[in-house]
Amino acid sequence: MFKRHKSLPSKRKREIFSQGATGSTLRNDLRNFHCLSQLVLSAGPVKSAPVSKHSKTAHFEIEILDAQTRKQICIVDKVMQTSTIHDVKQKFHKECPQWYPSQVGLQLEQGGPFLKDYIAIQSIAASSIVTLYFTDLGQQVSWTTVFLAEYTGPLLIYLLFYLRIPYIYDMKESSRRLRHPVVHLACLCHCIHYIRYLLETLFVHKVSAGHTPLKNLIKGCAFYWGFTSWIAYYINHPQYTPPSFGNRQVAVSAINFLICEAGNHFINVILAHPNHTGINACFPSPNYNPFTWMFFLVSCPNYTYEIGSWISFTIMTQTLPVGIFTLLMSIQMSLWAQKKHKIYLKKFSSYMHRKSAMIPFIL
Repeated sequence: MFKRHKSLPSKRKREIFSQGATGSTLRNDLRNFHCLSQLVLSAGPVKSAPVSKHSKTAHFEIEILDAQTRKQICIVDKVMQTSTIHDVKQKFHKECPQWYPSQVGLQLEQGGPFLKDYIAIQSIAASSIVTLYFTDLGQQVSWTTVFLAEYTGPLLIYLLFYLRIPYIYDMKESSRRLRHPVVHLACLCHCIHYIRYLLETLFVHKVSAGHTPLKNLIKGCAFYWGFTSWIAYYINHPQYTPPSFGNRQVAVSAINFLICEAGNHFINVILAHPNHTGINACFPSPNYNPFTWMFFLVSCPNYTYEIGSWISFTIMTQTLPVGIFTLLMSIQMSLWAQKKHKIYLKKFSSYMHRKSAMIPFIL
């Protein structure tokens, strides 16, 4: 009994000790939890993961220097990445009103080619600062104005000679000599040719919205108007003699002239189609129209038909001025055709197999 009563206090002590230890552990846990809670509350509400934002669009600074003196003319700032050379010219005009956008020629380096209006600034910028060289292109005119002036002049000039106004030919000789039918036919063909040019310029061709120096208009008008005066003077002269082989030569040439004019028109209509213009253009393909089958043989059939028209007109009238004009036009168009043919070879190599530039199997 004595031992049993003695063991009770010791057991009680152990229970009290274990309870005390448990209580202290609970107090420590509560204290730690309280500290953690205070830490979380002091940190504020839980934030979601930051959402990445797109960086602001970068701006370019365009420094424009004089192409000859390399002196700074102005600085065009706040140019967007999507801006083009055309936009830079507009901003440059606001800074320097004495130069219109059509007069401004911008180069990436001195002596280099002029940058096209559609070129994006981002494509030529190596850093945020872009240096361009300025050249004054002088007085400019639109391409539509150039074409209309070049083609309207020959149409009216030829009619003046055809009417045989008194200041050009001797009236007595003009009234005494009757005109050969080929003179009337030549006037009709000449008018058809230039009326087609004018109508296609207005309604068919996608004429560039750009400009060209005024001197190019003067040179073009001088060439077309001058040759037309020379050609019309000979064909409508009272002493003009008909072709050597008579009506057969005239009829065959006139039919071939009309065929070439029709072919030229249909080719120009195809070339003006949206699929065949612009950066993403595809090479024109022939269709059900027989006049378009020339695409199987040459890459520039519009020049082929154009030269065919003038060769026919030369044979029909049998005059030296027309022959010289046809020769010069053939040389010029062959150069244009070869230049285009090289471009087509790079862009549409699979379509250019065994094709010539302008004359089938020859050129």
